[in-house]
Amino acid sequence: MTLQRRFLRTVLGFGALAVAAIVAAPLVGSTSISLRRAFDFAIPFADNPDAQIFFIARLPRTLAGACVGALFAAAGVVFQGLLRNPLATPFTLGVSTGAALGAVIAIAFNWTIAIAGISGVPVAAFAGSLVAVAIVYVLAQARHRGLSTTVLLLAGVTMNAFFSAIILFVQYFASFADTYRTLRWLMGDLDVSSYQPILAALPAMIASFAGFAWLARPLNLLALGADGAESRGLDVARAQRVAFFSASLATGAAVSIGGPIGFVGIVIPHLVRLMVGPDHRLVLPAAALFGAAFLVACDLVARTLLAPIELPVGIVTAMIGGPFFLWLLIRRQG
Repeated sequence: MTLQRRFLRTVLGFGALAVAAIVAAPLVGSTSISLRRAFDFAIPFADNPDAQIFFIARLPRTLAGACVGALFAAAGVVFQGLLRNPLATPFTLGVSTGAALGAVIAIAFNWTIAIAGISGVPVAAFAGSLVAVAIVYVLAQARHRGLSTTVLLLAGVTMNAFFSAIILFVQYFASFADTYRTLRWLMGDLDVSSYQPILAALPAMIASFAGFAWLARPLNLLALGADGAESRGLDVARAQRVAFFSASLATGAAVSIGGPIGFVGIVIPHLVRLMVGPDHRLVLPAAALFGAAFLVACDLVARTLLAPIELPVGIVTAMIGGPFFLWLLIRRQG
C-alpha cells in the first residue's frame, strides 16, 4: 500500500473516531437534554435550558478537551522524536510546569486582570510557559552552535524541579482556599464555560500545527541521529528549533486551557505507533486525532462517573496512563 493511501486511511479512521467523540460527548451528562429543543431557535435562548446546557456547559468543554488532547498528544510525539527518548513528554522540558507556576501565582495573588475577555489564570499560564521555553532554550544553546538535545533535556528536567519548588513555596504561604484552587487546577480541569479560552489559544494552536506539518519528514530523519540526518540533507539545527518551539507552543496553549493534564503526551504517541507504525508522517496526524478523542472520552468519564460530582480529568488520564507507563517500562526492559 502506498504512503498516500495509508495516510488517507489513517486520517479518515482516526478522524472519524475524533468526530464521533466530539458529537456524542455533549449529548451525555448527568442531566438529559433534547437535541431537538437545543437546536429549536424559535425558543428564546434564555427560556431554553436544553440549549443553555448544550451550548454553554457541554459544547465548549468538549471542544476544549479535543484541542487540549490533540495538542498534548502531538507535542509528545515531537518531543520524543526531538530528544530520541520514548519517555519524553510535554512535561519533560519544564514548559507545562512553567505554565503551572504562572497559574499558581495568578491564583495565589488573586490576579483579576482580564485580557480580551480572558481571565488572568490562563493568561498567566501561557506567559509562564513562554518564560520556561525562553530559559530552557537559552541554556541549551549556550556553548553550542545548534540546539544540544542533551543539554536541552538536562535543562528541562532541572527547570521542572525548580519551578515545582517555587509552586510549593507559593502554596505554603497561600490561604487554604487559594491552595485548594491551585491544587484543583494542577489536577487538570476542562470546566470551560465559554469559547474565549479556545479562541485565545487558537493562534498558538495554528502555529504549532503548521510546525508539526513541516516536521513529519525531518523527525523521521532525526531518528537516524544528527549525523545521519545531516548526511541526507536535513538542516538539523533548523529542524530541532522548529520541533522545540512548536511543541513548546502547543504545550503552553494546552496548559492555558485545561491545566497540566498528565499522561496524554506519552500514552497516545505509543498507542498510535503500535497501530500505524513509526513513520511520523502517519504518527503525527493520527496522534493528534486520537488524542482529541481520548481526552474527550476521559472528560466524559470524569463528569459522569460520580455525577453530580465532577472529577478533575487529570485523575482519569492518570489512572489510565499510570499502568500503561509501567507496562511500557517493563516492556522496554524485556
